[in-house]
Amino acid sequence: MTTFLSPATELQDKLTRRTAKIAVLGLGYVGTPLAVHLAQSGFSVTGFDPHEGKVHTVNGGRSPVQDVLDEDVYQLVEAERLGATSDARQLAGHDVFILCVPTPLDECKQPDVSYIERAAAVVVEHLRPGGLVVLESTTYPGTTDELLVPILERGGLIAEVDFFVAFSPERVDPGNARFNTGNIPKLVGGVGANSTLLATQLYRSFLAQVFPVSSARVAEMAKLHENTFRAINIGYVNELAVVCHTLGIDVWEVVDAAATKPFGFMPFYPGPGIGGHCIPLDPHYLAWRARKEGFVTRFINLADEVNSAMPGYVVSRLMALLNDHKRALRGSRVLVLGVTYKPDVDDARESPAMHVIHELERHGAEVRFVDPFVRELPQDHGPRAHATAATLCDETFAWTDVAVILTNHSSFDWADISARVPLLFDTRGATRGIGNDGTLL
Repeated sequence: MTTFLSPATELQDKLTRRTAKIAVLGLGYVGTPLAVHLAQSGFSVTGFDPHEGKVHTVNGGRSPVQDVLDEDVYQLVEAERLGATSDARQLAGHDVFILCVPTPLDECKQPDVSYIERAAAVVVEHLRPGGLVVLESTTYPGTTDELLVPILERGGLIAEVDFFVAFSPERVDPGNARFNTGNIPKLVGGVGANSTLLATQLYRSFLAQVFPVSSARVAEMAKLHENTFRAINIGYVNELAVVCHTLGIDVWEVVDAAATKPFGFMPFYPGPGIGGHCIPLDPHYLAWRARKEGFVTRFINLADEVNSAMPGYVVSRLMALLNDHKRALRGSRVLVLGVTYKPDVDDARESPAMHVIHELERHGAEVRFVDPFVRELPQDHGPRAHATAATLCDETFAWTDVAVILTNHSSFDWADISARVPLLFDTRGATRGIGNDGTLL
């Protein structure tokens, strides 16, 4: 006698036996490490990405991102547990689809969900009864219910009955040596009880800590809360830095002193602005969704105002520093040290350095930059900047009128740099305590 399993029970069984075929859509900083961890846990994984370069890189046994080792990708490709494709037809027969696609803002700082829409349109062509779709891309509360599910139901299947949908926010922190995809706690919220159960089982099959929540909306909001919390606190400490400079107080010493309190305080440090793919963007998703309900997010808007003004403040401080030495910014040769959005990563997109360089060039400065991870400035994110790459050599030091630290990479020798440039403006506190502190933010 044949026993017919319900779609949920059948997928549970496949996940338990690790026979479920998994497709990860998007092979960037989120999708690549996720695909690798899934394959390492025994699943057969296909990475889908429209960029042929990433596909060839993975199929050639190399990693397209900094935080995943080439040898790990090579071993999984050789074992035929990981492969990549740009051909959507190759997704036929898969049981689980995980969407790790970009969610940028448009020029008006409104959510651009077109990548989610395109990925969902690909998935619906191959979604079968019992399939599970998980969205990991950061987005506004309601995206999973209001946008993703209706697209997936165009194929005739019904969510939570024939197939299952959940949101599980990515928490990737590129360059973090302590936390990675494998040990960062995971949130999971489905569009219904079965969706939450199945998505939780999927992530618990290869992660140690998985925390289910009551709905996809809660998971979406939790992700935005995490990064909006950081954006607001960074906005406050950036404003504090301006106040401290006005009062002749070292803001870095102030934050360190406050951090000696063992409870009720979390240190945040100032800088030339905020960068990365989360903190500058996520608060705007929340603010946009609130505006749709007629609510004004005053804290979020104010933090954005303060943080967005920091590149201009950095340039004004550089002007003052040069003026104190009887020089104008126009015609001065400015050496920018570090252009990525955080230390020891290879990504300059969404970096405040782009805004600083743009402002310097707009004021007539000649700009060169030194960054061990970047050879050309990105031209498709943020303002256009035309600075050329340089190396830390005698010729560069002789060329420099003033240097500005925008990213405190660990490979920079700050003592040597401080001793060899005529003027130094440090926006990251990198040169504190080395004898020649330069001018601090």
